[in-house]
Amino acid sequence: MTSPTPSPEPAATPPTAPEKPSSRWGFVITVVCDIVLPVGLYYVLRAAGASEITALLLSGSAPALHTLHSAVRHRKLDAIGVFTLALLVVSALASLLTSDPRIALARNSLFTALAGVWLLITLFTARPFTYQALRTLLSGRAAKLERLWESDGAFRRVWRALTVLWGVGLLCDALLRLIMAYTLPVDTVPALDGALYAVSWILLQVITQIVLFRSGTLTKIFGDLKPGRRSFAAVSSQQDTHD
Repeated sequence: MTSPTPSPEPAATPPTAPEKPSSRWGFVITVVCDIVLPVGLYYVLRAAGASEITALLLSGSAPALHTLHSAVRHRKLDAIGVFTLALLVVSALASLLTSDPRIALARNSLFTALAGVWLLITLFTARPFTYQALRTLLSGRAAKLERLWESDGAFRRVWRALTVLWGVGLLCDALLRLIMAYTLPVDTVPALDGALYAVSWILLQVITQIVLFRSGTLTKIFGDLKPGRRSFAAVSSQQDTHD
């Protein structure tokens, strides 16, 4: 099971067309293939009598097959795809050689930690990750977002702070996964691992909404809309519908 990693478009070429419906389903498909399916498959295999290592390795094949399918469909295997496959293969071999299923469990911690480090690295680029994700989500407002980014220092600080929040949050999430992998019974970890994704995501989203509201960032983006009555996700969905 791997951590789903979003991939916003480069900052140099802001999108001008609304997001395609297929891309809206991309994240859902990733969550199903990389989180829901591996967890369910693990417990099905265990109920069928498979060993811990066998169940972990076979359930880990779902993210690998998803990565390969995407590569064949788009005729391109990017660096993240190569890294995902390499880590799955290495962790599988290490688990087989050492007969230790906890090595396979710990790979989820590594995926999440590297995602957190990547987010923090984007702080040193022209546009931090959370701003890139915002602009991809609100493609119809790309021009306005760029004007705010160029002219409003407080606006820039909010998105840099949110990038720090998500980067550090993912690193804390990775630490919890590592602790679970080496301290809890093996059969309890896959379910808790999947649940932790939901808990971490919801917690970080709630904090993000509070920051956007209290800083007045929603008002800057959506003008006379009242951010106190609508969540960022709801307003952005409405924007996609009208664009």
